[in-house]
Amino acid sequence: MDAIFLDVDGTLWDSREQVAVSWNLALKECFGYEKNLTAEMLTPLFGKTMDKIMDALFPELSEEKKQEVTKACFDYENRYLMEVPGTYYEGIEETLSTLAKTYPLFIASNCQSGYIEAVLKHLKSADCIRDFLCYGDTGKAKEETILQLMKKHDLKHPVYVGDTEGDAISCKKAGIPVIFASYGLGNMEPEDYIAKIDSLPELVEVMKKIDR
Repeated sequence: MDAIFLDVDGTLWDSREQVAVSWNLALKECFGYEKNLTAEMLTPLFGKTMDKIMDALFPELSEEKKQEVTKACFDYENRYLMEVPGTYYEGIEETLSTLAKTYPLFIASNCQSGYIEAVLKHLKSADCIRDFLCYGDTGKAKEETILQLMKKHDLKHPVYVGDTEGDAISCKKAGIPVIFASYGLGNMEPEDYIAKIDSLPELVEVMKKIDR
């Protein structure tokens, strides 16, 4: 393996509670909506692209209005997370620092522009992340985002670490293997992944085994 690509939500941290709070504030302040979103309501939507999330939450809105709501919610979310970060999974600092000694680390996500910056702001090992790219930057599905990062850094055999079936599907389309983060927010069928980790620190030993 010549690199490790990392998902964010359900792999590096859990920000569902903070996102729900920030969106409720944005909706009330900007539009007078009382949506009362909760972390549980957002769970099945995490990992999807921004447009799919808004289609699910606001099917009644026109496309024009949906765009206004999308911008307000995600802008507010980015600012909120800069001050009130999500919950990083245990062992993230040591794990990233250890892995970065052997592999270049990248983040590829379906999130909006500015979100990964918020994730990295409070992370002491943020400098271990070589580069990142997201849906907000590319406007394309995760497999295309992955392929763009691969091309930019001349990578041939990266592995992706993610927690959802969507991650597995994207990796299959991109032609790269996936490691299943079972502690996250989603699930995968066993045939979809080459290895499974039940905590983030386990990734260190798993990489040693699969990269012999």
